Amino acid sequence: MCALITNIQNYSIHDGPGIRTVVFFKGCSLRCLWCSNPECISSRPEVGLFVNLCTGCGTCVEVCPTGATTLAADGHVAIDRNRCTACGACVTGCRAEARVLWGKEADLEEVVARVARDKMFYDSSGGGVTVSGGEPLLESEFVSRLLERCHDLDIHTCVETSGHVSWNAVMQVLPQTDLFLYDLKMMDAKRHLELTGSTNKQILENARRLVREGASVFFRMPLVPGINDDEENIGRTAAFLHEVGVLELELMPYHKFGLGKYLALGRDYALGNIKRPTSEEVGRVQETFKILGVECKASL
Repeated sequence: MCALITNIQNYSIHDGPGIRTVVFFKGCSLRCLWCSNPECISSRPEVGLFVNLCTGCGTCVEVCPTGATTLAADGHVAIDRNRCTACGACVTGCRAEARVLWGKEADLEEVVARVARDKMFYDSSGGGVTVSGGEPLLESEFVSRLLERCHDLDIHTCVETSGHVSWNAVMQVLPQTDLFLYDLKMMDAKRHLELTGSTNKQILENARRLVREGASVFFRMPLVPGINDDEENIGRTAAFLHEVGVLELELMPYHKFGLGKYLALGRDYALGNIKRPTSEEVGRVQETFKILGVECKASL
């Protein structure tokens, strides 16, 4: 059994309790404007080109079997993504390491072996393995098998999800999941559609059902200034948390750490003019949630 993986990140401390290894799956059913992992959105392999590292040597042009890469007289390299098959030949041939292949088929046993290497760190810190993306539950069968193997090794398991998947996908991983990190991005359905490409109906219903099933669910909210930090959205988010009976929330302040990856993929970044919220702005939102009866912390 295989799945398309973009990265396996060791020693993460922001994706669940303790020290964790995060497995990033490729493919997502949402298109959030603020996404910091654009390389995980498409369900197909993609080549990233970091032009600041490119020396213009032309090796990529020589080895490309489809002619998707061209080199201009000024040394500028370009990728015709309609012709690129993401075969990886240019990545292997790039001596400057200016190219990366995002999305490689990984066998289940290979992934299990990778995450098991760090068990001593999980045991000493209360950590474990987190599956993320993209949306890992689009690969629910693979994830279920992976987390089952982790449990066999006495490794804590965590699923990072948008909830925008079928309930069957959620149920497939539920028995093997110790903790769900569940995003609440925007409560207004129409606005959610504008910001992510889909309404939040399925997301909210899956959240309700998960809590009713007795799952351990920790809700999180990306905090994007001028997008979802207004009092109406905060109030509706707090009301939903009261409805499901989980009165805790983690804020994830907006940042632009993924900007370089958008450029490497040749994509525009829609929120370029938005700045990271200040500590005062984050504090204001936290205080509002507290007044509304929700314990609210913020990640760095």
